[in-house]
Amino acid sequence: MSYCLNLPADYKSDLPCFGDYDVVVTGAGPAGIASAVTAAELDLKVLIIERLGFCGGAAVAGLSGTVCGLYKSVENPSQAKPEQLVFGFAGRFCDALYAAGGLTEPQIYGKTWVATHDCAKYKKVATDMLRQPNITVLYHTQVVDVIAAENAVTGLALHTKSGFTSVTAKRFIDASGDADLVFKLGQKTRKGQNGIIQNPTMMFKVGNVDMETYLNYWGENTISPPKVVSMLEAEDDLLRKKVWLFPTVNPGELLVNATKITGFDKRALDVTNPVDHTEAEQFSIYQAEAFFNFMKENVPGCENSYFIDYATEVGVRQTRSIDGVKTLTNNDVVSGTKFSDGMVKSAWPIELHYGDKPRTEWLVNDYYEVPFHTLVPKEGKNLIVAGRCLSSEHEALASCRVTAQCFEYGKAAALAAHISIKETLDFQAIDGNRIAQLMQKA
Repeated sequence: MSYCLNLPADYKSDLPCFGDYDVVVTGAGPAGIASAVTAAELDLKVLIIERLGFCGGAAVAGLSGTVCGLYKSVENPSQAKPEQLVFGFAGRFCDALYAAGGLTEPQIYGKTWVATHDCAKYKKVATDMLRQPNITVLYHTQVVDVIAAENAVTGLALHTKSGFTSVTAKRFIDASGDADLVFKLGQKTRKGQNGIIQNPTMMFKVGNVDMETYLNYWGENTISPPKVVSMLEAEDDLLRKKVWLFPTVNPGELLVNATKITGFDKRALDVTNPVDHTEAEQFSIYQAEAFFNFMKENVPGCENSYFIDYATEVGVRQTRSIDGVKTLTNNDVVSGTKFSDGMVKSAWPIELHYGDKPRTEWLVNDYYEVPFHTLVPKEGKNLIVAGRCLSSEHEALASCRVTAQCFEYGKAAALAAHISIKETLDFQAIDGNRIAQLMQKA
């Protein structure tokens, strides 16, 4: 890619300064929300930056719509009760969302459970949490570049509707999901397995579904039954053959996760490439329309349904991962590895979205832990990540990237930022066992 913008080499030193903070968080998805709120409650002055006009990240803009990773996995969920595995900030946020009427009861998803959330209520609950004296929120703001000295991030160059500006801070939490700050600092990142990353998806909602008829046909498991998979395998125009449909908090409404997004030439797309990202958005519209038509024609209860809307943007499962002090391995996940510095538990399956059918590998009646230093880049000072860009192998990321765990990564990053500032420690030098103990206290 060639660059046509000829900025002077020292342009960042001439930018007006928006402000100076203890912690700057980039990205207001689940990890960013948890980071900002936790840091503020530790009496740190926080700025959170979001490129869109609302918080929620892929959970809202991508309409991912379900809180995954909260519960244990069992062999037969229809004969068991859901047992919550993750509490902390994830539990706090979900409790608030449920109290606001924005979260369903647990629904069976394969061998575990998920809860489906309402995006409008999600925005409101997150906004309530972020509106406090120690937090400044900047929406519609793009991070242009990092300002660095001696391999340490000291500030960010931003672009707003009023033009370019800068911010400075003691510590930075990269909750972009794409390791944007780590990448802009010039530190090592990787993408998937030999550059192959998971497919994006386009979520959408459907209304006026006869839910009783639909549920009698589909069953209580939100994953498509074999009879539906067989029909999809006979459809050439529908690229994905195993799909997920979730009843929402709203009567007669289904949240649909049923698209596989490729290029128009069927190539795999990398959404950190702006050309691929744009093509993903375009291709997704046709796939969503095709599956909606399939639903109306083939799924009882959907005959009179109508298309409500697409997600604001294509849902991204994977882009860059950092090169961390520690790396969560594929074997750690399938073996249920526990760590002394484990900051969060997970029983979510390895859920690879590549090819016609998502491949799922369950961790039944067990869980693994994610060690703290998967959030810490090997190189670079003053900077920690939170969210799906943590250091993990390809298949491990297909498990550890989900919502409940991302909330906890955000909380852990904020706890670490507090220690780093108060004790003048680099993130690499923080004892992960301390973070694990602090995570268990709340």
